[in-house]
Amino acid sequence: MNKTPQEKLDELRQSIDSTDEELIRLLAKREALTAEVGDVKKALRQPLYVPERENKMIQARKKRAIELGVSEDFVEDILRRVIRNSYQTQTGQASQTSSTPERPVIVVGGKGALGAKFVEFFQQTGYRTIIVDKGDAWPDDEALNHTQLVVISVPINQTETVIASLPKLPDDCVLADITSTKEGPLNAMLSVHAGPVVGLHPMFGPTIKTFAKQLIVVTPGRRPEEYQWLMEQLSNWGAHLYQTDAEAHDEAMGWVQAFRHLSTFVYGLHMAKENVDIENLLNVSSPIYRMELMMVGRLFAQNPELYADIMLSHGERTESISRYLNLFSELLKVLKEGNKDELIHLYSEAQTYFGDFSQQFLKESEALVQLADDQRFK
Repeated sequence: MNKTPQEKLDELRQSIDSTDEELIRLLAKREALTAEVGDVKKALRQPLYVPERENKMIQARKKRAIELGVSEDFVEDILRRVIRNSYQTQTGQASQTSSTPERPVIVVGGKGALGAKFVEFFQQTGYRTIIVDKGDAWPDDEALNHTQLVVISVPINQTETVIASLPKLPDDCVLADITSTKEGPLNAMLSVHAGPVVGLHPMFGPTIKTFAKQLIVVTPGRRPEEYQWLMEQLSNWGAHLYQTDAEAHDEAMGWVQAFRHLSTFVYGLHMAKENVDIENLLNVSSPIYRMELMMVGRLFAQNPELYADIMLSHGERTESISRYLNLFSELLKVLKEGNKDELIHLYSEAQTYFGDFSQQFLKESEALVQLADDQRFK
């Protein structure tokens, strides 16, 4: 007896359900294997994230996907999500890189969101971690004299003041900060401490679950050979380290923070003053605009004092920001005049500036656009 189309559909759906069940079982098996890998890595003192191994594995799986007639992009997308979850499983299995792990690590501001994240990772890795926050007393002389690392994680407008008030630290103690500006804090640390000094800027927020593939900018201070263990620890947690000098860092951050945050802030504030219907925007938005709107809304989900401090910390950018505002005025005039040729000319000017980066950014953004589209009708 021939099956009706509905019966055939029900049968196929049951087969899909069974296949999905098998997939979940395989994922559970893979997760258990990655946990074992984490234990072995810890014994070998190997880093959590090894780019060469990951890339080689993904390329091999993509090749196999092509042989089986499966989309290589689809397979890569699945694998990267699975691998990301694996890193989260292995985070607590990272090995210690300090030769004296019993010596204390002090996090000043360790009750704050980002400071607490560093406390969490140091503690997971077995370091004796001490928190010194607002109103807390410093540890006794015995603990302080044996401290191997002090990390400063306080609001940006308080960083240099806190550094200036530090007690005397052991000569071989590493002093580091995790502030988003580097010249001022780095100079302050070099002034108060004669031992090893390094500036760090984690390019992520406190909501991350793993350091794997997260960028940390490193600005050298003094005696790098003595803070090398800290660099290795960050790498063992999976972080990607990029080294630059403090001046170059702050120059780049002026663009990232002063301009980007200000532009986002103004855009969101203008929406608020115009009382734009956000729900309606979401209903009719393309994936790329939805992403832009998410970035605007994301800013206003953060601490207002933090972002006010970040924007105010780049006062040297005020002249450039003024030119930015003037450019808005000039473009507004072009729009009012309906001057299409001038708009095309200006567009071409910027297009030439971006060059090949435009295609690179287009390609990189496609995955994000797809993700935004997938989230839309959940």
